[in-house]
Amino acid sequence: MGRAGNWTGNWRIALPVAGGAVVLGLGGLYATGLVAGDDVAQGTRVRGVDIGGMSREQARQTLTRELGPTAAAPVAMKIGDRVEEAEPAALGLSLDAAATVDQAVRPGHGPATVIGRLFASGDRDVEPVVRMDRDAGRAAVERIGASAAQQVRDGMIAFDKGAVKATAPLTGVDLVEDRALDTLREAYLRPGAGPVVLPVRRTEPRIGAQETGRALRQFAQPAMSGPVTLALADQRISISPAVLGKHLSMKPDARDRLVPALDSKGLLTEPAVAGPVGEVTRAPRDARLGLDANGRVVVDAADRTGRQVTEGALHQAVLPLLTRSGGDRSGALAAAPVQPDLTSAEARRLGIKEKVSSFTVNFPAAPYRTTNIGRAVELINGSVVMPGKEWSFNRTVGERTPENGFVDGIMINDGQYVKSPGGGVSAVATTMYNAAFFAGVKPVEHGAHSFYIERYPEGREATVAWGSLDLRWLNDSGHALYVQARSTDTSLTITLLGTKKYDEVRATKGPRTHVTPPGKRTGSGPACEVQTPLEGFDVTVGRVFVQGGREVGHEQFKTHYTPRDEVTCTPQTPSPQAPQAPQAPQAPAPQPAAATAEAAPRPV
Repeated sequence: MGRAGNWTGNWRIALPVAGGAVVLGLGGLYATGLVAGDDVAQGTRVRGVDIGGMSREQARQTLTRELGPTAAAPVAMKIGDRVEEAEPAALGLSLDAAATVDQAVRPGHGPATVIGRLFASGDRDVEPVVRMDRDAGRAAVERIGASAAQQVRDGMIAFDKGAVKATAPLTGVDLVEDRALDTLREAYLRPGAGPVVLPVRRTEPRIGAQETGRALRQFAQPAMSGPVTLALADQRISISPAVLGKHLSMKPDARDRLVPALDSKGLLTEPAVAGPVGEVTRAPRDARLGLDANGRVVVDAADRTGRQVTEGALHQAVLPLLTRSGGDRSGALAAAPVQPDLTSAEARRLGIKEKVSSFTVNFPAAPYRTTNIGRAVELINGSVVMPGKEWSFNRTVGERTPENGFVDGIMINDGQYVKSPGGGVSAVATTMYNAAFFAGVKPVEHGAHSFYIERYPEGREATVAWGSLDLRWLNDSGHALYVQARSTDTSLTITLLGTKKYDEVRATKGPRTHVTPPGKRTGSGPACEVQTPLEGFDVTVGRVFVQGGREVGHEQFKTHYTPRDEVTCTPQTPSPQAPQAPQAPQAPAPQPAAATAEAAPRPV
């Protein structure tokens, strides 16, 4: 009993001693852990760099040394098929080594946490702390996105000098900038992974590689494989691939298929085509009216049907041949008949039976006048104006351009002679105005020159300007009127054939009023034209309608002429054609006219 009691008592004494030893041991470990609490746990790594067991400062220095080169290395980025590089700083990216160490040290000061750090074992990977300047990053991404963007491009096929040129399609690529920053930050400091693949939007071409290849095989290459030959009457027209290619293209249709397009109008102008076609075709000819020896209207020249190769006919003949080979690349080209505007039968049915009026204007010879007046006369001659219809100089003659057959001549602009295309056609306008005046038809639009030209009748002359002034009259005679125009190097005559509305149309003219003396001007340079002086004045002309021997109507028209200033040129150059003294017209006097401002050059 005594031993047993002693053993029990000793055990009770020993336990507190043992317990005290444990407490004392754990307390020592805790104190030790607190002292070493800033150290990094054993086995801790950051992107393969071991910083376990190091103090914070040691770990920071180690990370800076080991990861610094990687952190500073250029970042390769893949945008679509392109690879771009940029410095991390330019992207706003940087490694925060101190923050990474702070993250690597386990937080907490409880006994279990502190003592656990002393006895922790095993590997632990810690992600580096990456800082990003988002403003700098966004600016860099915008620049990179703009430089790396790829515009979408359709597949294309072109023809050049008889060869086919295919352009491969490209997929459009645009950087998704709002997602690119996060992608860059996540991929930063991951060596060996290759370029960072940035998010992009892709736009597929409308005409892809498959369609481009199909069009190349099925049409483009066969089209350029050799010439095509067309048979037109007794002509054989060979068109080479080089000529065909100049007027051939391929364009996408509504189903996104490349289809051929042939410029038939352009092909018709090619010498290889136009020459043979011109030998077979001809323009239609209207019936021409004139007067016989007794003054009766007759058909001077019969009409003639023309022959024409149209753009549509050429297109229909050529296009099907382009996909064929050998002898199958030949076909027929049709020439269509073209009817004249006025046939002999139609001319007889118009009821045109007599000369209604005629007027002649004489002018000094000048090459530009011969060309411009002759061209205007050519376009006017043969015009038919039906009852109730209007005749227009500008509509009939067209714009006075080189393409329309006109050359530079003398015109009036701002009260002074200048050179401009179409100079001289005012002689045609004046002659037509007087022919209409004495035919008794109704004037619709008319304007006189700004200053008087001596060779024209006072107050009964006209000028025209494309886009601002026309000469127009209305056929209110009740019958069709036929315009006959003839010109020489020094004169032109316009005759109106039809049925007279009045027995006679007389002209009257009043005296000059409000006479204004001219001034003087001096000019220089190649555009300067010498100009002789002439007074300005107002004049009133009248038109008297006579029927059955008595006056049945009367009209008056007032015209204002500004002075024609004297112009000398320094150095002086002779005027190509100074105004001449008035020459007597072959018809009675006066004419209607309203004064017009010189808003544009007016021919003289």
